[in-house]
Amino acid sequence: MSTEMATVADARRERVVVACRAMVAAGGPLTAGELEGLTAVSARQLARDFAVVVGVAPRAFGHAVRTGRARDLLREHGQVTDAVFAAGFGSTRAFYETAGPTLGMEPRRYARGGAGQALRWTAVDTDLGTVVAVAGDLGLTAVRIGDDVEALLAQVRAELPAASFERDDDSLAGLADGLRTLAAGGSPDRDLPLDLHGTAFQARVWAALRRIPAGQTRSYTEVAAEIGAPTAVRAVASACARNPVALVVPCHRVIRGDGSMGGYRWGLAVKERLLARERERAAS
Repeated sequence: MSTEMATVADARRERVVVACRAMVAAGGPLTAGELEGLTAVSARQLARDFAVVVGVAPRAFGHAVRTGRARDLLREHGQVTDAVFAAGFGSTRAFYETAGPTLGMEPRRYARGGAGQALRWTAVDTDLGTVVAVAGDLGLTAVRIGDDVEALLAQVRAELPAASFERDDDSLAGLADGLRTLAAGGSPDRDLPLDLHGTAFQARVWAALRRIPAGQTRSYTEVAAEIGAPTAVRAVASACARNPVALVVPCHRVIRGDGSMGGYRWGLAVKERLLARERERAAS
């Protein structure tokens, strides 16, 4: 790397660290104007910096701070992790030890099949079929669409065999309402909380999908380009197929470059109806 390129990279990293520290201190996302004032660059430039260094947009990082997921987001980005958290906690280890009890299912626990995790679930009737939603303390862990509640729930149990599952329609009523709205092609009044687990690359893809406006579509190639990995088209398609929360992470908005529907885990008929409803809502 040339001296000039190294200088640019260092400046980008420093801007990201400044913005991340500010959001950690604030306990959540900051406005674009506030971040511009802190970093002395435009919101667009800072978004590009975050895409390169962290893999998500500044606002997504702010939401990760709010939900306690920031450490997971930065775990694979050692170049900034220490710089971000050492400021407030003395060390990254101190941050982990202090924040750990509030972070819900940690990656190691997820890898062990959700050992010790108490999950709640509910079933929602929609025109698309039955939607089964499973949530942990931080938000939705799984959303599945089909006709057989037990079969859909069995899929999640198979992924998290060491977790406990309890039906709880009352406490999940708000999430259920949001899912009904999404199934009808609408947008909930507020973002549904998520507690997702995947690779850093999958997280970048899922975040990009959530930025696709309702009523619009993107090709796999366009998504790959947006996350800064233009040659990773197949990996993008794989991440879409592994999306754990249907509707909320709208993998149905990704189609082939020739305009055809491509695949969809819950059936092409469901994908077509969803897109048609979103376009109708957007047009009106």
